[in-house]
Amino acid sequence: MRVLWVINLILPAFAASQGLTASVREGWLSGLYRAVRGAMGAETDFSLCIAYPEPPDETISDRIEWDGVVWYGFREDLKHPEKYDARMEQRFSWILADAQPDIVHVFGTEFPHAGAALKAFGRPERSLVGIQGICTRIAECYMAGLPEDVQREVTIRDFLKRDSLRQQQKKFAMRGERERETVALAGHITGRTAFDEHETGLMHPGRVYHPMNETLREEFYTGQWEKKGVIPHRIFLSQGDYPLKGFHYLLMAVAELLREEPDTYGDLTVAVAGNSVIGGNGSRIPLFLKIGTYGKYLRRLIEEEQLADHVEMLGSLSASQMKEEMLKAGLFACPSELENSPNSMGEAMLLGVPVVASDTGGIPSLLKDGREGILVRPGDIHGLAEAIRQIFDEPMIASLYGENARKRALVTHDPEKNLRRLFEIYGEICGEPAVTEQ
Repeated sequence: MRVLWVINLILPAFAASQGLTASVREGWLSGLYRAVRGAMGAETDFSLCIAYPEPPDETISDRIEWDGVVWYGFREDLKHPEKYDARMEQRFSWILADAQPDIVHVFGTEFPHAGAALKAFGRPERSLVGIQGICTRIAECYMAGLPEDVQREVTIRDFLKRDSLRQQQKKFAMRGERERETVALAGHITGRTAFDEHETGLMHPGRVYHPMNETLREEFYTGQWEKKGVIPHRIFLSQGDYPLKGFHYLLMAVAELLREEPDTYGDLTVAVAGNSVIGGNGSRIPLFLKIGTYGKYLRRLIEEEQLADHVEMLGSLSASQMKEEMLKAGLFACPSELENSPNSMGEAMLLGVPVVASDTGGIPSLLKDGREGILVRPGDIHGLAEAIRQIFDEPMIASLYGENARKRALVTHDPEKNLRRLFEIYGEICGEPAVTEQ
């Protein structure tokens, strides 16, 4: 069996081999690749090809053989991925003619290359799409309770980049349209939650839904959170660079705790990974030229609530750095307005870090409230503050939540189990075993 993966982020290992730059946000894909690659060899009849987006300043690579896999580059306007370019269909026609796959497996649905690949393939019965988020619903929830005047505001940076909050929301709505088109082109879907199963059923009632969990980055399968090793009252947030992620909710909850118990929580810190939208990263560009509306709003919150000494922006982190930050935090927070299956939460669960998360989207399919962590209604500032308070004030319960979450995650994200499931799905689609023992 020959399978072509169409991916939306270049894998770090391949990027390093070719001298290219890769994103740190694709850990789930590296985990699956590592497992699949380990199963390939002389004793199987399974082979893999991968089509990946080339960086814009690179020459498209027709065909590269590396690590026992055939790699094909394709060009996409990564700054405006919501725009469809029919020329990609020509590129994928060439890739498909060369790869001759039995199955095309598309990871992610919202970018034009996903639809282009499936249109070029033209075989929905052999097309499989892996769901990540649900962009239509993300667009609906994108503003996450921001005041109307903030939603309407446009900073100089927003104007120059044509990237105001409402323009960002519109981009997700356009991606939602692409997503519906992509799902309609595929006969088969893989997902992980009751939320994504329901949503894809609304988009394409005739699709076959295959439950399959994700394999995460290998660094998070070793090591375990211990209360004695943490920095007191430290909260870790894996991403906070746009409203949907709920960074402002967390700031408001922290402000409430500080107002009510300043002596107890005077050392409380929110450590935030990823792009800093509030500035302070050492850039020489004046702040008023580089800060967007959401960053401006966060800075105002921080100033009004006197939180400057309680927020630490960590910047982009490698897997090992993120693991280190998680292990020294008292809890992992996921205060998003909407999520399907946040991988950073899964990684925190693997380590046994106590979790406080929003009761939204697919999160309840991954974590049981009151047993493996605490779930709070999105935007419930008081509820979020109380959940944080419980984790910090009741260390035995926090440790129990973390241990239960770790046991759950080791099953959910078991690499061998998930690899077997992937091959089962491939076999079901083709009507034959995906990997044959010699």
